Amino acid sequence: MEASGFPPWTLGGPAGDMAFNRKGSSPAAIEARLRLMRKLQAAELSGVPVPLEDGDFRPDQQPVVRKTRTTSPFGVLLVTVTCFKFMLFGCYHSTDFEVHRNWLAITSSLPFRKWYYEATSEWTLDYPPLFAWMEWCLSLFARFFDRAMLDLDNLNYASPRTVFFQRLSVVALDAVYIYAVREGYRILTQRSISAKIRTLYTPSFIFAGLMLWNVGLLMVDHIHFQYNGFLLGLVQLAVMRILERRYFAAAFWFSLAVNMKHIFLYMAPAFGIFLLRQCCWPELSLRGFNLRNFLVLGGIFGAITTVSLGPFAVLGQLPQVMSRLFPFQRGLTHAYWAPNVWALYNGVDKILTIVGPKLGLTDRNASVGALTGGLVGGQEHSVLPSISPGTADSFWGSTGR
Repeated sequence: MEASGFPPWTLGGPAGDMAFNRKGSSPAAIEARLRLMRKLQAAELSGVPVPLEDGDFRPDQQPVVRKTRTTSPFGVLLVTVTCFKFMLFGCYHSTDFEVHRNWLAITSSLPFRKWYYEATSEWTLDYPPLFAWMEWCLSLFARFFDRAMLDLDNLNYASPRTVFFQRLSVVALDAVYIYAVREGYRILTQRSISAKIRTLYTPSFIFAGLMLWNVGLLMVDHIHFQYNGFLLGLVQLAVMRILERRYFAAAFWFSLAVNMKHIFLYMAPAFGIFLLRQCCWPELSLRGFNLRNFLVLGGIFGAITTVSLGPFAVLGQLPQVMSRLFPFQRGLTHAYWAPNVWALYNGVDKILTIVGPKLGLTDRNASVGALTGGLVGGQEHSVLPSISPGTADSFWGSTGR
């Protein structure tokens, strides 16, 4: 048999019609299995081994098909985008770079009870305490790169080692974002309808490519300088857990995101109502209300918020912390980012401070409008009447929004 070119595990025959196919559904293969089973049964009853013939089906001699390791598409995307991030280390950075350097100095140089009172720099700490504790953790590593960056008086300090460390910290914290994208990639892969679609056209690959190569995040985080990828990763993890119907885990990740950056509060009503509907009130009836799940959801959010704000509440500093987190005296817009009527109002005030003196409409000594500077300190309109928080709240209430 072997001389004829057929391996010993085939079922023989020059025409190859007795060969065992992969599915094992041919009549010849079935017959060979039955013949082998009869011989094995006879050998077991007699106690005498029965030699197998060359044409018999031999499962122990089947060819071993080794799975070829293929490169993960997600891994390729991850490696390429990470290399690209390192290439951006030498790019320009904005004032936010100095903001976070100053926060490193505040959290490492002062006890936490002084964090929200420190005002040596104009870039005072105005993120929630949980984010401040993260800055403190980063400062533990920063000292190994350049201790001078942790000096409160070193304003606008940006040595090469400082730039390298802060850029590296953004890349490192992006691990949270990458994990969130990987979870989405996994979920979409599991829900894929067909495995015959080419990799480049699968929903999971498209999703991973768009998320990992998010141009906006690359520009804002790795050039301008921010930690938005890390923060958005927390929110995305909450969304992924919702897709998996793991609602308590979703509550955990979203609570963590809100306590890291309070801007996510605007999403809280949507998340809160959805989680309450799914966990506590699926039937929309009084009898169907699940009090246990309600307490669990409240406990998750309460525990994380207590860890974040608890120490400051014990010291009686909550009003000071809140004044930093919600500085209404800053104005109603922040560096032209708020797309509302107050952005237009402040923009007109800014224009009048420049054009007004030339047209003789305002005094040349009028102060230049600074409502769009983004600082925590109180600001007033230069030409137009200043809008107080109470006036803005009344206007908001009267419009029903």
